[in-house]
Amino acid sequence: MDSAGQDINLNSPNKGLLSDSMTDVPVDTAVAAQTPAVEGLTEAEEEELRAELAKVEEEIVTLRQVLAAKERHCAELKRKLGLSALEGLKQNLSRSWHDVQVSNAYVKTSEKLGEWNEKVTQSDLYKKTQETLSQAGQKTSAALSTVGSAISRKLGDMRARPFSHSFSSSSIRHSISMPAMRNSATFKSFEDRVGNIKFPQ
Repeated sequence: MDSAGQDINLNSPNKGLLSDSMTDVPVDTAVAAQTPAVEGLTEAEEEELRAELAKVEEEIVTLRQVLAAKERHCAELKRKLGLSALEGLKQNLSRSWHDVQVSNAYVKTSEKLGEWNEKVTQSDLYKKTQETLSQAGQKTSAALSTVGSAISRKLGDMRARPFSHSFSSSSIRHSISMPAMRNSATFKSFEDRVGNIKFPQ
């Protein structure tokens, strides 16, 4: 059985021997010994604290190794199940987003934004602006509908005629009802170019 699948007993005399690939910052006991003792501690108390510190640091190293082994085992299981890293990322993001949503800061912010939203939507200025935008939207919609209908009608007329006649200069001249545009230099140039196009018979 590989080390990634083993359960690790933290009270085992072999703890800390799981992985050679783990690197930790070693504790320099010589530096620790040179540090002056805190006032009020006897030598025995200081020695006891140092022993406890060494034990805790050893446990930290072991826990890091255990975590690394468990992560490798987890990755192997996911690989065998066909779960991709993307799935794991999605799950982590989903879990994190849920944690954010239930956090006190998020809940309080949501409540405050809800209060502000209610105040804003109840104000006269908001109501007037909403009415104005609604009317403008309706007018714009009606204008676009009219333009769309005119274009559709014109395209229908053009389809009904033979192709060679649909682009004749007379149909273009008659399709535009604005005299100012018909007399502009740009339109006349366009009209001349369209009139000079030769269509195959």
